[in-house]
Amino acid sequence: MGEDAAGQLAGEAARIEDSFDFAAVPDAFQRLWTPHRMVYIGGEGKPPSDAEHHCPFCDIPSREDADALVVARGDLVYAVLNLYPYNPGHLMVVPYRHIADYTELSAEEAVEMSRFVQRAMTALRLAAGPQGFNIGINQGAVGGAGIAAHLHQHIVPRWGGDMNFMPIVGQTRVLPQLLAETRALLAEAWS
Repeated sequence: MGEDAAGQLAGEAARIEDSFDFAAVPDAFQRLWTPHRMVYIGGEGKPPSDAEHHCPFCDIPSREDADALVVARGDLVYAVLNLYPYNPGHLMVVPYRHIADYTELSAEEAVEMSRFVQRAMTALRLAAGPQGFNIGINQGAVGGAGIAAHLHQHIVPRWGGDMNFMPIVGQTRVLPQLLAETRALLAEAWS
């Protein structure tokens, strides 16, 4: 390749194209739009780091079950769908009492929380047939808790192959069902 051709190619490669030039150009890709995720990504509606002043887990029990995505209520804890689920059917068990640390649970709260995790697994198996579960508590902000001021335990149903390319490449989770529909199925399976 001659010097002029190499210079011309380098000049072409250095050209920066405006993405708006391609906004209406069809290609072979199908797109999955999830604009509702921008609320989570942007942090809108998330409680402040000192959730003592506004705690969604303290507000949920005063709302109607369907509106708040509550699946079941106990004496000391309740089960609620995660508003930003990792997988379909992602539940959380939350004590009514506003506490941040697992060691603050009373013996009675710990027992009911454990029983609710068992019942959540049973309900999820009846409603959706998961092949496994991730169950855990992200303790504290550094431990990954999105709402560190109010303790909650996650129950995430898992299926073989559920971690496809979407979360890795597209940083998007595909949920095949609306949360209200999932809540209704799980509430029915719970009883």
